[in-house]
Amino acid sequence: MSQSTRKADTLQDQPTNRPHKLSIAAVEESTDRKPHSYERWLIAKFLRMAGNPPVRFQLWNDEIIESDLSAASFTLRLADPKALYQLVSNPNLAFGDLYSSGRLEVEGDLSDLMTALYRAVHKAREQWPKWLEAVWRNHNPRSTSVSDARENIHHHYDLGNEFYQLWLDHAEMQYTCAYYESPDLSLEQAQLAKLELVCRKLRLQPGQTVVEAGCGWGGLARYMARQYGVKVHAYNISREQLAFARAEAEKQGLSHLIEYIEDDYRNIEGQYDAFVSIGMLEHVGKDHYSEMARVIRRSLKPEGMALLHSIGRNRPMLMNAWIEKRIFPGAYPPSIGEFMSICESGDFSVLDVENLRLHYAATLEHWMERFESVQDQVTELYDAHFTRAWHMYLAGSTAAFRAGSLQLFQVVFTHGDNNNLLPTRKHLYSALAAPEA
Repeated sequence: MSQSTRKADTLQDQPTNRPHKLSIAAVEESTDRKPHSYERWLIAKFLRMAGNPPVRFQLWNDEIIESDLSAASFTLRLADPKALYQLVSNPNLAFGDLYSSGRLEVEGDLSDLMTALYRAVHKAREQWPKWLEAVWRNHNPRSTSVSDARENIHHHYDLGNEFYQLWLDHAEMQYTCAYYESPDLSLEQAQLAKLELVCRKLRLQPGQTVVEAGCGWGGLARYMARQYGVKVHAYNISREQLAFARAEAEKQGLSHLIEYIEDDYRNIEGQYDAFVSIGMLEHVGKDHYSEMARVIRRSLKPEGMALLHSIGRNRPMLMNAWIEKRIFPGAYPPSIGEFMSICESGDFSVLDVENLRLHYAATLEHWMERFESVQDQVTELYDAHFTRAWHMYLAGSTAAFRAGSLQLFQVVFTHGDNNNLLPTRKHLYSALAAPEA
């Protein structure tokens, strides 16, 4: 059985892989009429509550409705009246569902549209009545207990390595924020620069031991072993990713330095010179932060260094309902205060905090460009609904980092009584992190 066939079978019950279809009779009946006057009023009210973003609506009968307060740069076409009612009932969930199923079409660049919407809504929500906050709500993330975490990770990361290989970097398959020291870096260069920056922040030396929580496709572990001569224990609960990671380590002759372990981060054993986790904290769940702090504390040698790299927020806020339900179950990006609770709980000293928000926006722009170039292949692997859903996900994520709705925190810390510290940050910037072209 081919990988794509196996993945299609695996995903057959997942929302991102099934179009939400009306019957043909229902569509014909609902679109074969003019909009009612209250539907026109509803759209005008919707635009006002969303902060009058620069959009116009084109209805199922081609009638145009737009705000008098802003010039429209984008057109949203609604295929049927039911799409209108779904959208105004809860746009946080319905916008993605309607776009994925093709019942909402966008004229204009999708990432630019989402950026404009985020900025408009961010200003407008300060004036929202409480009832609207309750109606247009996100919901609490799903459980991230040991058993549920495995299912959450399976939903997103076990879609098939073939899918991710189509649009991630070809160097180390990094599905996290890259580091653009200069704007002309390729995606491959910027991802390697990110790995180098992480290693410098951890002050890695040959012969040291490192534990990685949530290793993805194993690229950081391979980079640390290859470039710094350290021994790595890398934990992950995605079988698809681990299969790729082990094969790559074997191919690169690094298996003697890396052990990829299929297990939850909560079961990490031993003590190490460094603890690192890139892009996993979003999946931990804030109810488990004190537990993670205990894991790091017991795993870190007295003079050991730790680095956590995670999507975050400027203030506590739930993940968008559509992303949490359709794409990233259990996801919760922490505010910087919630992030720091890990360090407080573990009695750690915070040494460095860096926000790479605009680097992630640039990373996503590269991913989007590559994804759009292989959309036909993605559709062949899955279907059009899946492709449109991921197009929406990447565009919305790009917009969130551009607009400041999401941040990217990289935090370095150590035991509170560790005095083996460098006096400056010169070691981070003594040479460029990115490899030469």
